[in-house]
Amino acid sequence: MANNRTNIRNPVTLYYGGDYPQQKQPAPGVQAQMVPVPDCGERSYIGHARLEGRKALVTGGDSGIGRAAAIAYAREGADVAINYLPAEEEDAQAVKALIEEAGRKAVLLPGDLSDEAFSRSLVHQAHDALGGLDILALVAGKQTAVEKITDLTSEQFRQTYAVNVFALFWITQEALPLLPAGASIITTSSIQAYQPSPHLLDYASTKAAILNYSRGLAKQVAEQGIRVNVVAPGPIWTALQISGGQTQEKIPQFGQKTPLKRAGQPAELAGVYVYLASEESSYVTAEVHGVCGGEHLG
Repeated sequence: MANNRTNIRNPVTLYYGGDYPQQKQPAPGVQAQMVPVPDCGERSYIGHARLEGRKALVTGGDSGIGRAAAIAYAREGADVAINYLPAEEEDAQAVKALIEEAGRKAVLLPGDLSDEAFSRSLVHQAHDALGGLDILALVAGKQTAVEKITDLTSEQFRQTYAVNVFALFWITQEALPLLPAGASIITTSSIQAYQPSPHLLDYASTKAAILNYSRGLAKQVAEQGIRVNVVAPGPIWTALQISGGQTQEKIPQFGQKTPLKRAGQPAELAGVYVYLASEESSYVTAEVHGVCGGEHLG
């Protein structure tokens, strides 16, 4: 029997699937200057009041996956604080406007997560500005491709761990006394935790650390009524890729080796971050949710 529904779309062609032009920006990169600009759900995400009255802190909330989560949270009824680096102010201001357009409070908290004092103060700044805190969406990450281990510096190795792993520890340790029962912590790992690329030794190993840290933390805080879950993206078109996360020769066919034959867009992760923050996932903790275009985890 023929399916006459007109609102079903083919995921292979749902988002951009062509070659990407080679492009390079200094890290951390500005999304507004990318070609094409990533789709973070600015025009497409529709909220359904699933997070009404909630208070969220999103790291890396200016662009990419963090931006998609921040927009979705606001449209679901949450007030949102976003963290980003000062160089990303252009993108952050655009997110602020979108959050306020949804009728929610937007708080901008620029700063470097590799600084322990800042990471710890960030939690209190967000809590005070929002009048509470019950969602932590920890998305920010550092990724810099280096082909050979002999060219990987100790400074880059330390900095990648500081941003991706140490900041996770500092933020969650500082936040736990402030989080009420029912709060949700969502961390961001990667398919790299399962299928590490040879040019991402430091990044891939941090993503494996995030996975185990999050699962252990989930079991530790479950009795407090706080859930901890992980999102593990595959190849997603973000500023991370064009500011050193990939070598230039890999940019044109980025994501095309997945079964869906294209890179993912940040908008395609928004629903997962909403689900894990909402009561719809009340019996879900210590889990990993892959969004990898068919390049399955494990």
